[in-house]
Amino acid sequence: MAPYFIGIDIGTQGARVVVLGADGQIAAQAERVFELTADSREEQDPQLWWQSCQDCLLEITSQGRGQLFLNAIEAIGVTSTSGTVIPLDENHQPLHRAIMYSDKRSADQGAFCSQAAQHAGQAGFTTFNASCGLSKMLWFLECYPEKIKQIHSWIHAADYIVGKLSGCWGITDYTNAFKSGYDVSKLEWPDYLFASIPLKRGWMPQVLPSGSVLGSIDPMVAAALGLPEGIKVAVGITDGCASQIASGAVAPGNWNTTIGTTMVIKGVTENEVLDPQGRIYSHRHPAGYWMPGGASNTGADWVTKAFGDKLPHYNKVAEGMIPSGVIAWPLRQYGERFPILAPKAQGFEPEGLSPEAQFTANMEGVAYLERYAYELISQLSGEKVHAVYTAGGASNSKVWLKIRSNVLNLPIIKMKEASGAVGAAISAASKTHFNSLIEAAATLNIKELEVFPEPELVAQYDKAYQKFLAALVNKRYISTTNIYA
Repeated sequence: MAPYFIGIDIGTQGARVVVLGADGQIAAQAERVFELTADSREEQDPQLWWQSCQDCLLEITSQGRGQLFLNAIEAIGVTSTSGTVIPLDENHQPLHRAIMYSDKRSADQGAFCSQAAQHAGQAGFTTFNASCGLSKMLWFLECYPEKIKQIHSWIHAADYIVGKLSGCWGITDYTNAFKSGYDVSKLEWPDYLFASIPLKRGWMPQVLPSGSVLGSIDPMVAAALGLPEGIKVAVGITDGCASQIASGAVAPGNWNTTIGTTMVIKGVTENEVLDPQGRIYSHRHPAGYWMPGGASNTGADWVTKAFGDKLPHYNKVAEGMIPSGVIAWPLRQYGERFPILAPKAQGFEPEGLSPEAQFTANMEGVAYLERYAYELISQLSGEKVHAVYTAGGASNSKVWLKIRSNVLNLPIIKMKEASGAVGAAISAASKTHFNSLIEAAATLNIKELEVFPEPELVAQYDKAYQKFLAALVNKRYISTTNIYA
Protein backbone atom coordinates (compact mmCIF):
# COMPACT_ATOMS: atom_id res chain seq x y z
CA MET A 1 0.00 0.00 0.00
CA ALA A 2 0.99 3.63 -0.39
CA PRO A 3 3.41 4.81 2.31
CA TYR A 4 2.86 7.36 5.06
CA PHE A 5 5.26 9.81 6.65
CA ILE A 6 5.33 11.32 10.14
CA GLY A 7 6.18 14.97 10.67
CA ILE A 8 7.00 16.29 14.15
CA ASP A 9 7.10 20.01 14.95
CA ILE A 10 8.40 21.16 18.33
CA GLY A 11 7.51 24.82 18.63
CA THR A 12 7.86 27.43 21.34
CA GLN A 13 4.36 26.86 22.65
CA GLY A 14 3.69 23.21 21.85
CA ALA A 15 4.24 20.06 19.84
CA ARG A 16 2.36 18.92 16.75
CA VAL A 17 2.60 15.56 15.00
CA VAL A 18 0.99 14.66 11.67
CA VAL A 19 0.81 11.51 9.57
CA LEU A 20 0.93 12.48 5.88
CA GLY A 21 -0.17 10.07 3.18
CA ALA A 22 1.39 9.69 -0.26
CA ASP A 23 -1.67 11.52 -1.60
CA GLY A 24 -0.82 14.60 0.46
CA GLN A 25 -3.75 14.11 2.84
CA ILE A 26 -3.33 14.09 6.63
CA ALA A 27 -4.35 10.69 7.97
CA ALA A 28 -3.93 11.54 11.66
CA GLN A 29 -2.64 14.32 13.86
CA ALA A 30 -2.17 15.26 17.50
CA GLU A 31 -1.05 18.32 19.46
CA ARG A 32 0.15 19.20 22.94
CA VAL A 33 0.43 22.71 24.37
CA PHE A 34 3.34 23.64 26.63
CA GLU A 35 2.60 25.46 29.83
CA LEU A 36 4.34 28.79 29.34
CA THR A 37 6.30 30.19 32.27
CA ALA A 38 8.01 33.50 32.93
CA ASP A 39 11.30 32.21 31.53
CA SER A 40 10.09 29.83 28.79
CA ARG A 41 11.16 32.32 26.12
CA GLU A 42 14.71 31.96 27.44
CA GLU A 43 14.96 28.30 28.44
CA GLN A 44 12.86 25.15 28.12
CA ASP A 45 13.22 21.56 29.29
CA PRO A 46 14.02 19.24 26.35
CA GLN A 47 12.58 16.33 28.31
CA LEU A 48 9.21 18.13 28.24
CA TRP A 49 9.50 18.26 24.45
CA TRP A 50 10.20 14.54 24.27
CA GLN A 51 7.35 13.68 26.63
CA SER A 52 4.93 15.80 24.58
CA CYS A 53 6.21 14.17 21.41
CA GLN A 54 5.63 10.70 22.88
CA ASP A 55 2.14 11.67 24.02
CA CYS A 56 1.27 12.83 20.49
CA LEU A 57 2.67 9.67 18.91
CA LEU A 58 0.77 7.49 21.38
CA GLU A 59 -2.44 9.34 20.50
CA ILE A 60 -1.76 8.78 16.81
CA THR A 61 -1.04 5.07 17.22
CA SER A 62 -4.27 4.83 19.20
CA GLN A 63 -6.09 6.49 16.29
CA GLY A 64 -4.33 4.13 13.91
CA ARG A 65 -5.28 0.83 15.52
CA GLY A 66 -7.26 -1.11 12.98
CA GLN A 67 -6.26 1.28 10.19
CA LEU A 68 -3.85 0.39 7.46
CA PHE A 69 -1.65 3.50 7.70
CA LEU A 70 0.08 2.44 10.91
CA ASN A 71 2.04 -0.40 9.30
CA ALA A 72 2.77 1.67 6.19
CA ILE A 73 4.68 4.46 7.92
CA GLU A 74 7.99 4.73 6.10
CA ALA A 75 9.85 7.68 7.62
CA ILE A 76 9.84 10.32 10.36
CA GLY A 77 11.03 13.92 10.05
CA VAL A 78 11.46 16.54 12.77
CA THR A 79 11.44 20.32 12.74
CA SER A 80 11.95 22.82 15.53
CA THR A 81 13.08 26.35 16.24
CA SER A 82 16.20 27.74 14.57
CA GLY A 83 18.97 28.88 16.90
CA THR A 84 17.89 26.85 19.96
CA VAL A 85 20.83 24.82 21.35
CA ILE A 86 21.53 22.30 24.12
CA PRO A 87 24.85 21.15 25.64
CA LEU A 88 24.95 17.37 26.22
CA ASP A 89 27.18 15.18 28.36
CA GLU A 90 28.77 11.91 27.23
CA ASN A 91 25.50 10.05 27.97
CA HIS A 92 23.53 12.45 25.75
CA GLN A 93 21.87 14.04 28.76
CA PRO A 94 21.29 17.82 28.82
CA LEU A 95 23.78 19.71 30.98
CA HIS A 96 21.42 22.68 30.94
CA ARG A 97 17.92 23.43 29.77
CA ALA A 98 17.60 24.28 26.08
CA ILE A 99 18.70 27.86 25.42
CA MET A 100 15.90 29.21 23.25
CA TYR A 101 16.27 31.15 20.02
CA SER A 102 14.23 33.97 21.62
CA ASP A 103 16.62 34.34 24.58
CA LYS A 104 18.20 37.80 24.26
CA ARG A 105 20.89 37.37 26.90
CA SER A 106 23.62 36.52 24.38
CA ALA A 107 23.57 39.80 22.43
CA ASP A 108 27.12 40.76 23.49
CA GLN A 109 28.42 37.30 22.60
CA GLY A 110 26.75 37.61 19.19
CA ALA A 111 28.62 40.85 18.52
CA PHE A 112 31.89 39.15 19.51
CA CYS A 113 31.20 36.20 17.18
CA SER A 114 30.41 38.60 14.33
CA GLN A 115 33.73 40.40 14.83
CA ALA A 116 35.59 37.09 14.96
CA ALA A 117 34.00 35.90 11.72
CA GLN A 118 34.68 39.16 9.90
CA HIS A 119 38.26 39.37 11.22
CA ALA A 120 38.88 35.85 9.92
CA GLY A 121 37.62 36.89 6.48
CA GLN A 122 34.72 34.48 6.72
CA ALA A 123 32.39 34.74 3.71
CA GLY A 124 28.64 34.28 3.77
CA PHE A 125 26.80 34.50 7.08
CA THR A 126 28.88 36.57 9.50
CA THR A 127 26.29 38.61 11.39
CA PHE A 128 25.47 36.76 14.59
CA ASN A 129 22.96 38.10 17.07
CA ALA A 130 21.19 36.87 20.20
CA SER A 131 18.95 34.56 18.14
CA CYS A 132 21.89 32.53 16.82
CA GLY A 133 23.05 29.24 18.28
CA LEU A 134 26.71 30.25 18.15
CA SER A 135 26.06 33.28 20.36
CA LYS A 136 24.28 31.09 22.92
CA MET A 137 27.09 28.55 23.01
CA LEU A 138 29.61 31.27 23.85
CA TRP A 139 27.23 32.74 26.44
CA PHE A 140 26.93 29.35 28.16
CA LEU A 141 30.70 28.84 28.23
CA GLU A 142 31.17 32.24 29.87
CA CYS A 143 28.31 31.83 32.37
CA TYR A 144 28.91 28.19 33.34
CA PRO A 145 32.69 27.57 33.14
CA GLU A 146 32.37 24.79 35.72
CA LYS A 147 30.37 22.70 33.20
CA ILE A 148 32.78 23.02 30.28
CA LYS A 149 34.65 19.79 31.12
CA GLN A 150 31.37 17.87 31.04
CA ILE A 151 30.38 19.02 27.54
CA HIS A 152 30.46 16.17 25.05
CA SER A 153 28.48 17.83 22.25
CA TRP A 154 26.26 20.71 21.24
CA ILE A 155 22.98 19.93 19.52
CA HIS A 156 19.95 21.81 18.22
CA ALA A 157 16.31 21.41 19.23
CA ALA A 158 15.36 19.12 16.32
CA ASP A 159 18.54 17.05 16.87
CA TYR A 160 17.38 16.18 20.39
CA ILE A 161 14.10 14.62 19.22
CA VAL A 162 15.89 12.87 16.34
CA GLY A 163 18.40 11.44 18.83
CA LYS A 164 15.67 10.20 21.18
CA LEU A 165 13.83 8.55 18.29
CA SER A 166 16.81 6.87 16.65
CA GLY A 167 19.60 6.67 19.21
CA CYS A 168 21.78 8.48 16.66
CA TRP A 169 23.51 11.52 18.16
CA GLY A 170 26.06 14.04 16.93
CA ILE A 171 24.35 14.65 13.57
CA THR A 172 22.51 17.74 12.37
CA ASP A 173 21.47 19.32 9.06
CA TYR A 174 22.47 22.35 6.97
CA THR A 175 19.65 24.59 8.20
CA ASN A 176 20.19 23.99 11.91
CA ALA A 177 23.99 24.24 11.69
CA PHE A 178 23.82 27.51 9.76
CA LYS A 179 23.30 29.85 12.75
CA SER A 180 25.79 27.87 14.80
CA GLY A 181 28.58 29.06 12.50
CA TYR A 182 28.70 26.25 9.92
CA ASP A 183 29.96 27.38 6.51
CA VAL A 184 27.22 26.20 4.14
CA SER A 185 29.28 27.23 1.13
CA LYS A 186 32.42 25.22 1.95
CA LEU A 187 30.42 22.63 3.95
CA GLU A 188 32.68 22.77 6.98
CA TRP A 189 32.98 24.11 10.50
CA PRO A 190 35.40 27.03 9.90
CA ASP A 191 38.66 27.30 11.83
CA TYR A 192 37.85 30.66 13.46
CA LEU A 193 35.24 28.93 15.67
CA PHE A 194 38.06 27.11 17.43
CA ALA A 195 40.78 29.75 17.17
CA SER A 196 38.92 32.94 18.13
CA ILE A 197 35.92 31.46 19.95
CA PRO A 198 36.57 28.88 22.71
CA LEU A 199 34.67 26.02 21.08
CA LYS A 200 36.08 22.55 20.54
CA ARG A 201 35.83 20.90 17.16
CA GLY A 202 34.81 17.63 18.80
CA TRP A 203 31.70 19.27 20.23
CA MET A 204 30.29 20.11 16.81
CA PRO A 205 27.97 17.68 15.02
CA GLN A 206 28.35 16.08 11.63
CA VAL A 207 26.27 18.04 9.11
CA LEU A 208 24.11 16.43 6.42
CA PRO A 209 21.60 17.75 3.88
CA SER A 210 18.14 18.19 5.40
CA GLY A 211 16.03 15.04 5.04
CA SER A 212 19.01 12.65 4.94
CA VAL A 213 18.27 9.30 6.56
CA LEU A 214 20.54 8.74 9.57
CA GLY A 215 19.05 5.50 10.87
CA SER A 216 15.89 3.68 11.92
CA ILE A 217 13.67 4.15 14.92
CA ASP A 218 15.06 2.60 18.10
CA PRO A 219 13.26 -0.76 18.56
CA MET A 220 12.55 -0.02 22.23
CA VAL A 221 11.08 3.37 21.35
CA ALA A 222 8.98 1.83 18.60
CA ALA A 223 7.61 -0.81 20.98
CA ALA A 224 6.79 1.77 23.66
CA LEU A 225 4.96 3.99 21.18
CA GLY A 226 3.17 1.21 19.29
CA LEU A 227 5.00 1.96 16.04
CA PRO A 228 6.38 -0.68 13.68
CA GLU A 229 10.13 -1.27 13.64
CA GLY A 230 12.21 -0.21 10.68
CA ILE A 231 10.77 3.28 10.24
CA LYS A 232 13.50 5.53 8.83
CA VAL A 233 14.45 8.63 10.83
CA ALA A 234 15.61 11.68 8.88
CA VAL A 235 17.92 14.42 10.08
CA GLY A 236 15.97 17.51 11.19
CA ILE A 237 15.23 20.87 9.63
CA THR A 238 14.47 24.34 11.03
CA ASP A 239 10.87 25.47 11.36
CA GLY A 240 11.14 28.28 8.81
CA CYS A 241 12.56 25.97 6.16
CA ALA A 242 9.99 23.27 6.97
CA SER A 243 7.18 25.79 6.47
CA GLN A 244 8.77 26.85 3.19
CA ILE A 245 8.74 23.24 2.01
CA ALA A 246 5.10 22.81 3.02
CA SER A 247 4.20 26.00 1.16
CA GLY A 248 5.53 24.49 -2.09
CA ALA A 249 8.47 26.84 -2.67
CA VAL A 250 11.24 24.28 -3.22
CA ALA A 251 12.41 24.74 -6.84
CA PRO A 252 14.62 27.57 -8.19
CA GLY A 253 12.60 30.70 -8.92
CA ASN A 254 9.85 29.82 -6.46
CA TRP A 255 9.41 31.82 -3.26
CA ASN A 256 7.32 31.76 -0.12
CA THR A 257 5.90 34.73 1.75
CA THR A 258 4.49 33.95 5.17
CA ILE A 259 2.61 36.88 6.68
CA GLY A 260 1.75 36.35 10.32
CA THR A 261 2.79 38.74 13.06
CA THR A 262 5.72 39.58 10.78
CA MET A 263 6.47 38.94 7.10
CA VAL A 264 9.03 36.24 6.35
CA ILE A 265 10.22 35.65 2.78
CA LYS A 266 12.18 32.57 1.71
CA GLY A 267 12.90 31.06 -1.67
CA VAL A 268 15.22 29.02 -3.86
CA THR A 269 18.01 30.31 -6.10
CA GLU A 270 20.64 28.66 -8.24
CA ASN A 271 23.40 30.71 -6.63
CA GLU A 272 24.16 32.00 -3.15
CA VAL A 273 22.76 35.46 -2.47
CA LEU A 274 25.23 37.72 -0.68
CA ASP A 275 23.86 40.92 0.82
CA PRO A 276 26.46 43.44 2.07
CA GLN A 277 23.88 44.90 4.48
CA GLY A 278 22.99 41.54 6.01
CA ARG A 279 19.27 41.84 5.30
CA ILE A 280 19.25 38.49 3.53
CA TYR A 281 20.87 35.23 4.61
CA SER A 282 21.09 31.99 2.64
CA HIS A 283 20.43 28.47 3.87
CA ARG A 284 21.67 25.52 1.79
CA HIS A 285 19.07 23.53 -0.14
CA PRO A 286 19.31 19.73 0.18
CA ALA A 287 19.86 19.51 -3.59
CA GLY A 288 22.73 22.01 -3.49
CA TYR A 289 20.71 25.09 -4.42
CA TRP A 290 20.36 28.01 -2.03
CA MET A 291 17.46 29.03 0.19
CA PRO A 292 17.84 32.79 0.82
CA GLY A 293 15.40 34.78 2.89
CA GLY A 294 14.75 37.53 5.35
CA ALA A 295 12.34 38.55 8.08
CA SER A 296 10.58 41.92 8.25
CA ASN A 297 9.19 43.75 11.26
CA THR A 298 6.12 44.51 9.12
CA GLY A 299 3.34 41.95 9.02
CA ALA A 300 -0.29 41.47 10.03
CA ASP A 301 -0.04 42.36 13.71
CA TRP A 302 -2.11 45.48 12.99
CA VAL A 303 -5.00 43.34 11.76
CA THR A 304 -5.78 41.54 15.00
CA LYS A 305 -5.21 44.64 17.14
CA ALA A 306 -7.56 46.97 15.26
CA PHE A 307 -9.79 44.92 12.95
CA GLY A 308 -9.94 41.38 14.30
CA ASP A 309 -13.53 41.55 15.55
CA LYS A 310 -15.03 42.46 12.13
CA LEU A 311 -12.68 40.91 9.57
CA PRO A 312 -15.41 39.54 7.23
CA HIS A 313 -16.87 43.06 6.96
CA TYR A 314 -13.55 44.76 6.25
CA ASN A 315 -12.47 42.15 3.71
CA LYS A 316 -15.78 42.44 1.85
CA VAL A 317 -15.68 46.24 1.74
CA ALA A 318 -12.03 46.22 0.62
CA GLU A 319 -12.97 44.25 -2.50
CA GLY A 320 -14.81 47.32 -3.78
CA MET A 321 -12.12 49.81 -2.75
CA ILE A 322 -9.02 48.44 -4.48
CA PRO A 323 -6.83 50.01 -5.58
CA SER A 324 -7.36 52.60 -2.85
CA GLY A 325 -4.81 55.15 -4.06
CA VAL A 326 -3.78 55.68 -0.43
CA ILE A 327 -0.10 55.25 0.46
CA ALA A 328 0.38 53.70 3.89
CA TRP A 329 2.85 51.46 5.72
CA PRO A 330 1.54 49.58 8.79
CA LEU A 331 4.88 49.17 10.57
CA ARG A 332 3.87 48.88 14.21
CA GLN A 333 7.38 48.37 15.63
CA TYR A 334 10.13 50.98 15.73
CA GLY A 335 12.65 50.29 12.98
CA GLU A 336 12.79 47.91 10.02
CA ARG A 337 15.34 45.18 9.21
CA PHE A 338 14.12 43.66 5.91
CA PRO A 339 13.84 44.40 3.05
CA ILE A 340 15.12 47.83 4.08
CA LEU A 341 17.56 48.46 6.87
CA ALA A 342 16.19 51.48 8.68
CA PRO A 343 16.62 51.37 12.48
CA LYS A 344 14.58 54.54 12.97
CA ALA A 345 11.77 53.78 10.51
CA GLN A 346 8.18 54.37 11.56
CA GLY A 347 4.97 53.41 9.82
CA PHE A 348 2.78 56.06 8.23
CA GLU A 349 -0.70 56.69 6.84
CA PRO A 350 -2.79 59.79 6.02
CA GLU A 351 -4.91 61.20 8.80
CA GLY A 352 -8.69 61.00 8.77
CA LEU A 353 -9.07 57.64 7.03
CA SER A 354 -12.17 55.60 7.69
CA PRO A 355 -11.51 52.18 9.27
CA GLU A 356 -12.36 50.55 5.92
CA ALA A 357 -9.94 52.77 3.98
CA GLN A 358 -7.26 52.26 6.61
CA PHE A 359 -7.67 48.47 6.43
CA THR A 360 -7.45 48.45 2.64
CA ALA A 361 -4.47 50.81 2.45
CA ASN A 362 -2.55 48.84 5.06
CA MET A 363 -2.99 45.59 3.11
CA GLU A 364 -1.65 47.39 0.05
CA GLY A 365 1.26 48.82 2.05
CA VAL A 366 2.39 45.35 3.11
CA ALA A 367 2.16 44.25 -0.53
CA TYR A 368 4.32 47.20 -1.64
CA LEU A 369 6.99 46.23 0.89
CA GLU A 370 6.76 42.62 -0.31
CA ARG A 371 7.34 43.79 -3.89
CA TYR A 372 10.35 45.83 -2.75
CA ALA A 373 11.74 42.67 -1.13
CA TYR A 374 11.42 40.65 -4.32
CA GLU A 375 12.99 43.40 -6.42
CA LEU A 376 15.89 43.52 -3.95
CA ILE A 377 16.25 39.74 -4.15
CA SER A 378 16.20 39.79 -7.95
CA GLN A 379 18.86 42.48 -8.06
CA LEU A 380 21.18 40.69 -5.64
CA SER A 381 20.68 37.22 -7.13
CA GLY A 382 20.39 38.07 -10.82
CA GLU A 383 17.60 35.50 -10.98
CA LYS A 384 13.90 35.91 -11.69
CA VAL A 385 11.05 35.22 -9.28
CA HIS A 386 8.54 32.95 -11.04
CA ALA A 387 5.82 32.45 -8.44
CA VAL A 388 5.06 33.26 -4.81
CA TYR A 389 3.67 30.58 -2.50
CA THR A 390 1.93 31.94 0.54
CA ALA A 391 1.15 30.97 4.13
CA GLY A 392 0.28 32.60 7.44
CA GLY A 393 -2.87 34.33 8.62
CA ALA A 394 -2.85 36.89 5.80
CA SER A 395 -3.24 34.11 3.23
CA ASN A 396 -6.78 33.53 4.51
CA SER A 397 -7.91 36.87 3.03
CA LYS A 398 -8.82 36.45 -0.64
CA VAL A 399 -8.83 40.20 -1.25
CA TRP A 400 -5.33 40.48 0.24
CA LEU A 401 -4.16 37.67 -2.06
CA LYS A 402 -5.66 39.59 -5.00
CA ILE A 403 -3.90 42.80 -3.94
CA ARG A 404 -0.55 41.04 -3.56
CA SER A 405 -0.79 39.21 -6.89
CA ASN A 406 -1.44 42.48 -8.73
CA VAL A 407 1.19 44.49 -6.86
CA LEU A 408 3.81 41.78 -7.49
CA ASN A 409 2.50 40.93 -10.98
CA LEU A 410 3.02 37.29 -10.06
CA PRO A 411 0.79 34.31 -9.38
CA ILE A 412 0.11 33.70 -5.68
CA ILE A 413 -0.34 30.04 -4.70
CA LYS A 414 -1.73 28.74 -1.42
CA MET A 415 -1.34 25.13 -0.34
CA LYS A 416 -3.95 23.22 1.65
CA GLU A 417 -1.47 22.30 4.38
CA ALA A 418 1.46 24.66 5.01
CA SER A 419 2.50 23.77 8.55
CA GLY A 420 5.97 22.97 9.82
CA ALA A 421 4.92 19.42 10.72
CA VAL A 422 3.81 18.78 7.14
CA GLY A 423 7.09 20.22 5.87
CA ALA A 424 9.00 17.87 8.17
CA ALA A 425 7.03 14.92 6.80
CA ILE A 426 7.78 15.97 3.20
CA SER A 427 11.46 16.36 4.08
CA ALA A 428 11.49 12.82 5.51
CA ALA A 429 9.78 11.49 2.38
CA SER A 430 12.24 13.23 0.04
CA LYS A 431 15.03 10.69 0.45
CA THR A 432 13.06 7.58 1.33
CA HIS A 433 10.09 7.18 -1.00
CA PHE A 434 11.08 9.94 -3.46
CA ASN A 435 14.30 10.82 -5.25
CA SER A 436 14.43 14.48 -4.23
CA LEU A 437 12.77 17.20 -2.22
CA ILE A 438 11.40 18.81 -5.39
CA GLU A 439 9.76 15.54 -6.43
CA ALA A 440 8.34 14.92 -2.95
CA ALA A 441 6.91 18.44 -2.66
CA ALA A 442 5.36 18.27 -6.13
CA THR A 443 3.51 15.09 -5.12
CA LEU A 444 2.63 15.75 -1.48
CA ASN A 445 1.68 19.44 -1.61
CA ILE A 446 -1.96 20.04 -2.53
CA LYS A 447 -2.94 23.39 -4.03
CA GLU A 448 -5.90 25.04 -2.36
CA LEU A 449 -6.00 28.31 -4.28
CA GLU A 450 -4.16 30.10 -7.08
CA VAL A 451 -4.58 33.82 -7.77
CA PHE A 452 -3.36 35.45 -10.99
CA PRO A 453 -2.60 39.13 -11.72
CA GLU A 454 -5.06 41.22 -13.77
CA PRO A 455 -3.39 43.59 -16.29
CA GLU A 456 -5.57 46.63 -15.47
CA LEU A 457 -4.96 46.34 -11.73
CA VAL A 458 -1.26 45.63 -12.29
CA ALA A 459 -0.88 48.95 -14.13
CA GLN A 460 -2.71 50.91 -11.42
CA TYR A 461 -0.73 49.29 -8.63
CA ASP A 462 2.54 49.93 -10.41
CA LYS A 463 1.86 53.69 -10.23
CA ALA A 464 0.90 53.42 -6.55
CA TYR A 465 4.08 51.43 -5.83
CA GLN A 466 6.22 54.19 -7.30
CA LYS A 467 4.51 56.63 -4.90
CA PHE A 468 5.28 54.25 -2.02
CA LEU A 469 8.96 54.23 -2.99
CA ALA A 470 8.93 58.04 -3.21
CA ALA A 471 7.52 58.19 0.34
CA LEU A 472 10.33 55.95 1.61
CA VAL A 473 12.93 58.12 -0.14
CA ASN A 474 11.34 61.30 1.24
CA LYS A 475 11.59 59.90 4.77
CA ARG A 476 15.19 58.83 4.06
CA TYR A 477 14.47 55.16 4.74
CA ILE A 478 15.98 54.32 1.32
CA SER A 479 18.43 56.19 -0.90
CA THR A 480 17.73 57.93 -4.20
CA THR A 481 21.13 56.79 -5.56
CA ASN A 482 20.25 53.11 -5.50
CA ILE A 483 17.04 52.28 -3.72
CA TYR A 484 18.07 48.63 -3.29
CA ALA A 485 21.63 49.23 -2.03
